[in-house]
Amino acid sequence: MDKAFLERDPVLVARELIGCQLVRETKNGLIRVVLTETEAYKGAEDAASHACRAVTPRNKLMFGEAGMLYVYLIYGIHRCINVVAHEPGGVGAVLLRGARPLEGVDLIRANRGNVPERNLLSGPGKLAQGLGIGLELNGHDLLLNPDRALSLERGKLDTGLIRATPRIGISKAVDLPWRFVAE
Repeated sequence: MDKAFLERDPVLVARELIGCQLVRETKNGLIRVVLTETEAYKGAEDAASHACRAVTPRNKLMFGEAGMLYVYLIYGIHRCINVVAHEPGGVGAVLLRGARPLEGVDLIRANRGNVPERNLLSGPGKLAQGLGIGLELNGHDLLLNPDRALSLERGKLDTGLIRATPRIGISKAVDLPWRFVAE
């Protein structure tokens, strides 16, 4: 993955991240998943974005360099994984909502427990838990990754198989079709 891919409109990046792979190297082995669901979030013009008002200690990564990991808690327990993506000088990130295991499914299951296959990585909290991602990776550079704790690799699905829908789990700007799902 190169920085130029992520230095574009977050909506475009969100769509094109479908089919890309997240690779997580753990002490117990390698986990590789293909992204199947994403959501774009922008700056001041996006009322649902953490960055809609101003820079805060929590959201400051959304204003920073593309390629950084933005990890935060929702409901005080679930972690959400975002990739900072925006034009130079812009603001934005892409929430990684779901994936399909390609490698390391036993490691994912050890993190997630005995859940049905369809629920293994089907949601942002489940994805973070399955990959064993905690708040310690907030600010991790996905592009410059010498320890391979987590990296992002290019991939591609047939674009005819990607559906755009309104974002879910939010109460503002719900009409924007900035959620992308592989079918």
